[in-house]
Amino acid sequence: MMDKIAIIDLGSNSARLVLVDILEGGYFSVVDELKETVRLAQDMEEDGFLKATRIAQAIKTFKMFRKLCDANKVDRIYAFATAAVRRAKNQRGFLDEILATTGIKVKVLDVEEEAQLVYQGVINSLEIPRGVIMDIGGGGTQFIYYNRRNLLNCHTMPFGAVTLNDMFKDVESPEEKCDKIYAYVREQLDQVEWFNEVAADAKLIGVGGSFRNLGKISRMLKKYPFEMAHNYPISSEEMRGIYANIKKLSLDKTMRIKGLSSLRADIFPAALATINAVVDKLSIDETVISGCGLREGAMFRYAVPSTNEKPISDVLGHSIYSLLNFFDENIEHAEQVYNLSVQLFKQLKVLHKLPRVYVKVLRTAAMLHDTGNRVKYYDHQKHSAYIILNSGLYGISHKDLVMSAMVAALHRKGDIGSMEFARYREMLTDEDIDAVNKLGVIVRIAESFDRSMSSMIKTITCDVLGDSVIMKTEAEGNCSLEIKDAMTAASEFRKAYRKNLQIL
Repeated sequence: MMDKIAIIDLGSNSARLVLVDILEGGYFSVVDELKETVRLAQDMEEDGFLKATRIAQAIKTFKMFRKLCDANKVDRIYAFATAAVRRAKNQRGFLDEILATTGIKVKVLDVEEEAQLVYQGVINSLEIPRGVIMDIGGGGTQFIYYNRRNLLNCHTMPFGAVTLNDMFKDVESPEEKCDKIYAYVREQLDQVEWFNEVAADAKLIGVGGSFRNLGKISRMLKKYPFEMAHNYPISSEEMRGIYANIKKLSLDKTMRIKGLSSLRADIFPAALATINAVVDKLSIDETVISGCGLREGAMFRYAVPSTNEKPISDVLGHSIYSLLNFFDENIEHAEQVYNLSVQLFKQLKVLHKLPRVYVKVLRTAAMLHDTGNRVKYYDHQKHSAYIILNSGLYGISHKDLVMSAMVAALHRKGDIGSMEFARYREMLTDEDIDAVNKLGVIVRIAESFDRSMSSMIKTITCDVLGDSVIMKTEAEGNCSLEIKDAMTAASEFRKAYRKNLQIL
């Protein structure tokens, strides 16, 4: 029996609820979420008290959250509050009121606990060897520097997009206001010594709603064909261009920017000024948007307790197995198809000449090739492709995810031309398309070699003789079904490898 948990993140700008199914074996799946803008940090600067209207909005939000939790028969609710509540002089009364009206007990995270959860969310969902995580909230901004999955330094600045916007609210001109925020933030950054020790190849990893909106604006400007927030890269040059254009705009014009939430339009320029100050201070080349942060850190903490000691070592693998468990797939068959695919990849290297970077694509497609059966067996290769494309897998680039979907689409009859892939073509080179066709044939033959799902074929050796490839199989038992099925891929094999196929 799996548990259902709720995670509530009460930030300084917004409150979010996520409902999560905890699956057996240390996996989880998000089943619903709800977000409300509460602006707790607004107008706090003068006296340090949360304002009555803000408290009322937060209580109303918590009542909605409670209703959704009850409707979904949630087993446990974990609620966290961050910067605004941490600093509020009337914190106790506010939390008591939430508990009295909704029965939800809110834990106020200290700076270290918050950094730890954000770090767990990022490190278990991205494969970036070295980075500075920046989580810009409404009332606080956190920085976490890590290298090779070891946390090196943390620092929290006592301001965020809402509080900076308030601090400089008397500056009339939008551009001047942004310049003042930028200068103020640079001054604060100069006081943190370890910022001067950040390695040149570190990436900035952006967490929080302002970064997600920035990613969305960038994707719309580029007409980027793939709609996924997590692991989306933005060059510093593009970032400066977006900032230069937005900092001049009045609020009405900012509200009309495509990709920007209208509820965030008033504080977004302040967030951009802060981000640009950090990019310039650290001389960063590229920022990667993380769709994961504190909430996902909490999910990993409760679903995969081992991550409290050390991060997941194989981010993509864990994400693939989460999907296989969610779809209740035959994991032994998926592993056997991948194992045979890798053998074929190595044996055919003299012909395909593909570099090892494509093994990640091969692994994703081979492991998830049958997930589409959950929609319908007929045309399940198309359904598998759709599932991979929309899976939001961790630890894999957008380009590799698109290629994995294409490879999975080819594991039964068909060609990618007839599929819905034309829109992603500009993400791929001609070499990538060639690789997709070659890998598609590999997965198709590997799947045939486990047609009876009994893992009877153990090893494959390939000999290239003249215009033919002779595949020799070593099996435990009669594998005539497997060989007959694999031979149906002969014409696709000839097209991709320009050789005739023989299987013994």
